[in-house]
Amino acid sequence: MSILIEHISKTFGQFQALSPLSLDIQEGEMIGLLGPSGSGKTTLLRIIAGLEGADTGRIQFGDRDVTNLHVRDRRVGFVFQNYALFRHMTVADNVAFGLDVLPRKERPSPSEIKKRVMHLLDMVQLAHLANRFPSQLSGGQKQRIALARALATQPEVLLLDEPFGALDAKVRKELRRWLRGLHEELGFTSVFVTHDQEEALELSDRVVVMSNGYIEQVDKPGDLYASPNSRFVFDFLGNANVFEGKADQGKWLNQQASLQLPKGIEQQDGQLYVRSHEFFVSDAPTEQANLPLKVVAINPIGAEVRLELSPIGWQSKDIWEIDLPHKAFDQHGYEKGQTVFVTPKAGYFFADDLAQPTPLHW
Repeated sequence: MSILIEHISKTFGQFQALSPLSLDIQEGEMIGLLGPSGSGKTTLLRIIAGLEGADTGRIQFGDRDVTNLHVRDRRVGFVFQNYALFRHMTVADNVAFGLDVLPRKERPSPSEIKKRVMHLLDMVQLAHLANRFPSQLSGGQKQRIALARALATQPEVLLLDEPFGALDAKVRKELRRWLRGLHEELGFTSVFVTHDQEEALELSDRVVVMSNGYIEQVDKPGDLYASPNSRFVFDFLGNANVFEGKADQGKWLNQQASLQLPKGIEQQDGQLYVRSHEFFVSDAPTEQANLPLKVVAINPIGAEVRLELSPIGWQSKDIWEIDLPHKAFDQHGYEKGQTVFVTPKAGYFFADDLAQPTPLHW
C-alpha cells in the first residue's frame, strides 16, 4: 500500500510541530523517519496513523483518501515504544486482541483467530511462550509480541514509534535484522521513527531526515551518507569535525593551523566538515596540512580506536574525534598527552553563500 502525504502541517498552541511537508512512500517500502527530539517525526507518524489530526493537507493510502478517516478504519498496525501489552492477558491473548475486538461481521471465527495467532507466534519465534504473561518476558520478547499483535489484523501499513529504543544494543541489533527479514518476507509498507542513525541506515529503503518540523532530505541510506545536502544532515549522520577558518590563496587558515585546499576553492568563506574516519594521523605536519592537536583521550570502540584531540594554537569550538583501525593505532602507539598532526582524506566545504556543499578530496 503506497502512502501519499501532501502539505501536512500541525501546530500545538503556538508551537509549529510540522511545517507544510509532503512525502511519497511507495508500496512495500520501509521508510525511516530520522531526527532529534522535537523534529516532528513522531507527530508525523501519529498523523499517518490517525491518532492525531493535521491542520492542513491530506493523506492517501493507495487510491483511498484517509485524511478524515478514524484510526480504526485506516487498517494501520501501530507498535509503541513501551510495547503497550496488557499485563493481565497471556501472550496469545495479547496477539489476538485486535481480532477479538473487530465488529462481528469482520471478526474471524475463534478457530481462525487461534490459527492466525499461532502462525504469528511461530513467525516471531515465540510460540513456546503463548501461555505466559508479559511480566515473564524479556524486553526483546515483548517487542516481538507487540509486532505480532500489530500484524494480526493484516494491516495495509505498519507504523513503529522508536520500536527498539528501550532495548540494549545487542538485542536491538538482533531485532533490526529480524524485522528487516520479516519485512522482506511479507512485503508490507512500513514507516518507523528513530533518532538512531545506525538503525535508520541499516533498516530503511529510504531515510527521511527531519529537523524542526521540516524534511531536510529524503534519500537511500548510501546516498544520504555520501551526499548530504545541508550542514544539519552532515552533522546528524556520523561524527563530523568542523574546521573553521578562512580561505586565502588556496589555503584554509586558522591561526597556527593551515590546510591546502583542492582546486576550485580560493577566496570563499565557509566551513570545512570532515568525518572522523576520513583522516591520516602522523607525528609531524605534511605538505598538505599543519593541523596540530593534543591527544586528550583514547577510547577503543569495536573495530576502531577513537582519539579525542584538542587543537593546539588554533581555535575550534569542539574536541575533535578521529577514528583509526586498531592496526594503524598499534603501529604508532599514540599516547595521551602526545602532539599529533592530522590530514583530511575527504570532506565537504559549506560556503556561506551556497546551499549545497562542495565535496573535497585530497
